[in-house]
Amino acid sequence: MNKRLQNLRELMKEKDIEAFVIYKFVNVTYITGFTGDDSVALVTHDKAIFITDGRYTEQAQKEVKDFEVIEHKTGIKEVLKEYIKTLEIKKLAFEENISYGQYRELKELLEIELIPQANLVETLRMVKDEEEIENIKKAQNITDRAFEHLLKFIKVGMTEKEVALELEYFMKKQGAEDLSFDTIVASGKRSSLPHGKASEKVIEKGDFVTIDFGCKVGGYCSDMTRTIVMGKASEKQKEIYNIVLEAQQKAIDNIRAGISSKEADLLARSVIEEKGYGQYFSHSLGHGVGLEVHEAPSLSFKKEEILKEGAIVTVEPGIYIPDFGGVRIEDMVLLKEDGVINLTKSPKYLIELN
Repeated sequence: MNKRLQNLRELMKEKDIEAFVIYKFVNVTYITGFTGDDSVALVTHDKAIFITDGRYTEQAQKEVKDFEVIEHKTGIKEVLKEYIKTLEIKKLAFEENISYGQYRELKELLEIELIPQANLVETLRMVKDEEEIENIKKAQNITDRAFEHLLKFIKVGMTEKEVALELEYFMKKQGAEDLSFDTIVASGKRSSLPHGKASEKVIEKGDFVTIDFGCKVGGYCSDMTRTIVMGKASEKQKEIYNIVLEAQQKAIDNIRAGISSKEADLLARSVIEEKGYGQYFSHSLGHGVGLEVHEAPSLSFKKEEILKEGAIVTVEPGIYIPDFGGVRIEDMVLLKEDGVINLTKSPKYLIELN
């Protein structure tokens, strides 16, 4: 039996959901195992229907277990309509973040009650099984090797884009399927941009260079950030770097399953605030990583959500000072009841590249 399908049905029972339609690609992948696109899943307590078109029927028959695979000829909507009628579904739950066009299609189906549901599959995705953890470890292993490679090739005079392209090439050569996201390479004053995508800026001597990157293996993402200095670091650069490192280490040493997202965030934020740089830490401490590089849970000072054992999250405090530069250090950790297992192996001491 498909364990994820079983878990979804148990959650549906808890929430008194008669039937649930899944549109979001990563949620369909998670529940069915299907790696293509243009598909929808319909789940009731005793039926599981997978709908796709002729391009993917053969692939779906190989990948999708415990679902009846249906090839639509005239559109997904017509198949949904047929099964809703056949199964006598009166109330249909759907992901609340579907597109307006998808919602309009559902409204046109039949006279049924539509019930938006927030984070139904996402709640299940939060806790990783052994296969998921292994894929994320493999992706992070490639990412660690890519950082080791970066330290050998990055030079003053290269552009940020050249660095990003070399990282992408290296990771794919090492077996990555794809990037987790567009690689961030932000140097000099641009390093104060938390999401400064690689540009044509030339890397100069004395620059902070923040590199945030990751790759996918088995559909699962890695995510890591390191900040280095091109040449000898100034006293100000050393001060900021060491504060961020201290904040991150305090968080990693104390985060565990069972504490709240807010408590986790404040572990690092309190260090940065005590040093007088609180206003320059402009984002939450971290986020979940899995099929998506940003997924639940969010390690935010605004969230009271209790962290669960088996979640993989980033721990990534930062200080970003406009017209000066910034530092972020990011590791991925697996939450356990008694602490964390750090999946990121790259060094975190301040690297000054001559």
